[in-house]
Amino acid sequence: MDASVSSSPLSVLLLPLLLLLLDGFSVGGASVNGGKAAPFSLALPLRAQKALPLSSANKLLFRHNVSLTVALAVGTPSQNVTMVLDTGSELSWILCNASEGARFEPRRSSSYSAVRCESSTCRDRGRDLPMPPVCDAGACRVYLSYADASTAEGALATDVFRVGRSGPTPTVFGCVSSAYSSAAAGDSDAAGILGMNRGSLSFVTQSAIRRFSYCIPDRETAGVLLLGAAAPPPFFLPQLNYTPLVQISLPLPYFDRVAYSVQLDGIRVGGALLPIPKSVLVPDHTGAGQTVVDSGSQFTFLLAPAYEALKVEFLRQTQGRLTPLGEPDFVFQGAMDTCFRLKSMAPPPRGLPGVALLLQGGAEVTVEGERVLYRAEGETRGGDAVWCLSFGNSDLVPMSAYVIGHHHQQNVWVEYDLENRRVGFAPAQCDQASRILGV
Repeated sequence: MDASVSSSPLSVLLLPLLLLLLDGFSVGGASVNGGKAAPFSLALPLRAQKALPLSSANKLLFRHNVSLTVALAVGTPSQNVTMVLDTGSELSWILCNASEGARFEPRRSSSYSAVRCESSTCRDRGRDLPMPPVCDAGACRVYLSYADASTAEGALATDVFRVGRSGPTPTVFGCVSSAYSSAAAGDSDAAGILGMNRGSLSFVTQSAIRRFSYCIPDRETAGVLLLGAAAPPPFFLPQLNYTPLVQISLPLPYFDRVAYSVQLDGIRVGGALLPIPKSVLVPDHTGAGQTVVDSGSQFTFLLAPAYEALKVEFLRQTQGRLTPLGEPDFVFQGAMDTCFRLKSMAPPPRGLPGVALLLQGGAEVTVEGERVLYRAEGETRGGDAVWCLSFGNSDLVPMSAYVIGHHHQQNVWVEYDLENRRVGFAPAQCDQASRILGV
């Protein structure tokens, strides 16, 4: 599930992050190092960027407002592409035959193959997608849509993906010929999405990765993504606190069974636990109300009752310290309506109340300091800048879930443990990760 919401074009801001690819994880059913016990590490660039929309001559193309991107090699001979790392999406896709930027050209790859309608891949393996593949003139076509009303469509295909110096991994992906966003035109380095959820067509499933983790810094310094079973050294990272993945066996219309769904138990603002009924925080009989950990979404989104409780308490605790914007009709990025005026060159004041998302099992995601607010790019009021509470109202997007986005995962080590069906969190200084891990 991608919960990014549209905004005006933003200048590109690159945060160099480092990818450590551990030798011991399984790719394509075989160990990368051929079964050797001693692992090695391999560094690759993973970047966080404010992305501009992709553009073409006749339509505007899919965009992510702020994305975590990783470089891969696809095809034979290899073509280098940059893809958005998205734990909220299943099917990886690449913009094919685009005239602008670094995109994938299937005609140049001898290992490329279109998936045929009669194949089991087309008939069966797309079962976890929100919209199953369809046949069109003998080709297996996919149609994808996202919470910000962006769409992508193209042919289901196979080719080899290479991450770093790993061997070629045959991968089913979407060779997208058309993608759309209502945002203004521009360019982005990202050629598509690397789907990392638990669906049968995700890169995680196809590569047999059973554990991965990352640490996103809050500044222009190095961070780390680990693929594989090895953990960071204990002297760097406090013990992870885990929360179990929520499993619902019956298909429900608004529950994503292959997302990294966890149980939100409560929300605390400063020292105050919000008076949110338990029934508001658990999925209802339709599946609406699940909580998803999503690296493909920038911000955190709460269903309206929880969002309103957060808004009321945050305004109460900051009364006299923050000046409300005072424009009832202003909604930043379509979902954030709790905004303030601050002097243009001044950062938010120190000592703002933190917001803690309390998860089942004792894990917490705590948002503190400047991350509680987000500056609305391009919005000024006289000599003041506009800053908004960095939580959105899911009902305004609209979507029927709680989503923990990557802006609120900064300086948090996040581990996705598929083997034990859990997600772990621990506070960390992510700008120190590459130095301590020897990258």
